[in-house]
Amino acid sequence: MASAEITFWVVALLVVMALLFDFMNGFHDAANSIATVVSTGVLKPQQAVLFAAFFNVVAIAIFQLNVAATIGKGIVEPGIVDHHVVFGALMGAITWNFITWWWGIPSSSSHALIGGIAGAVVAKAGPSALVAGGIWKTVAFIVISPLLGYLLGSLMMVLVAWICRNKSPLRVDRWFRRLQLVSAGLYSLGHGGNDAQKTIGLIWMLLIAAGMLSTHETSPPVWVIVACYIAIGMGTMFGGWRIVQTMGQRITKLKPVGGFCAETGGAITLFVATALGVPVSTTHTITGAIVGVGSVQRASAVRWGVAGTIVWAWIFTIPASALVAGICYWVSFALY
Repeated sequence: MASAEITFWVVALLVVMALLFDFMNGFHDAANSIATVVSTGVLKPQQAVLFAAFFNVVAIAIFQLNVAATIGKGIVEPGIVDHHVVFGALMGAITWNFITWWWGIPSSSSHALIGGIAGAVVAKAGPSALVAGGIWKTVAFIVISPLLGYLLGSLMMVLVAWICRNKSPLRVDRWFRRLQLVSAGLYSLGHGGNDAQKTIGLIWMLLIAAGMLSTHETSPPVWVIVACYIAIGMGTMFGGWRIVQTMGQRITKLKPVGGFCAETGGAITLFVATALGVPVSTTHTITGAIVGVGSVQRASAVRWGVAGTIVWAWIFTIPASALVAGICYWVSFALY
C-alpha cells in the first residue's frame, strides 16, 4: 500500500474518532443543557433532549469559528502535530469522558481534550511545543467560567426575586415555566456553539498536519463544520442520563425560577467565552450557576459534598487525560 493511501486512511480513521468524541461530548454534556429544565418538570426528558439537540445544531448559523481557531492554531506550535499526537489526544479525552460518565460525575469534555492535546504534544516534543498563551487562557477559564456562572446565576436570582416580590408564587411559577424554555434554548445554543468547535479545531489541526489544508486557510472545510455540529446534536439526543440527576437534583433542588436564572447566567458566560475564542467547560459553567442560584436561597440549600466531588473531577481532568494521551502517543508511535 502506498504511503499516500496509508495517510488517507489514517486521517479518515482519526476523523471518525474525532466525530465519535464529538458525539460523546454531546452525550456526556447533554445533562448540562437539559438537567435544569427536566428537574423542574418544564419538559419531559424525551422532549428536552430533542429541544437541546435542535439548538445545538442551530448554533452553526450563529457563532463564528473563534474557538475552533484557538484549538486548531492556538494551542500547539506549527509543525508539531501529526497523526500520533491526534490519536493520543483523542484517546486521552475519550477515556476520561467514559470514566466520568460511568461514575456519573459531571466533568469537562473540553478540558479532557485540551489535556489530551497537551499530553500527546509534551510526549512528542516537550512543554516548549505548547503555545503558552492558548494554554493559560484555557486554564484561567477553568476558574473564571464557574465563578462567572456563579455570579451571574446569583445576580439573576436576586434580580428576579426583587421584580417578583409582590407576585403570588403560583403566578411566578407559571411564568417561569414558559421563560425557562427560552433560557434552556439559549444555553443549548451556547453549548453547541462552544463545544462543537473544539472538535472542528482538532480535525482542522489534523488536516493541516496531513498536508490536506494549508496553514494559511482561515477556516476548515464546510463538511467538517456540518459533521461536527450534527455529531454533537446526535450525542445530545441520546443524552447522559446518569449525570442529569447529579446536575438537576443532587447539587440543589431547583424550581422553574431557579432553573431560568441558572441557565441564563450560564448562557451569558458561554456566549462571552465563545466570542473571545476561549474553549470553556459547559459543565463548569452550569454547575457554578446552579450553585449560585442555590446559595442565594440559603447556603444549606447547596449540597456542598456533591459540589466538592465535582470540583475534584475538574482538578484531575487535564492531568489525567494528559497522562493517558502521552501513553497512547507512545503506543501509536511504536505500532505505526
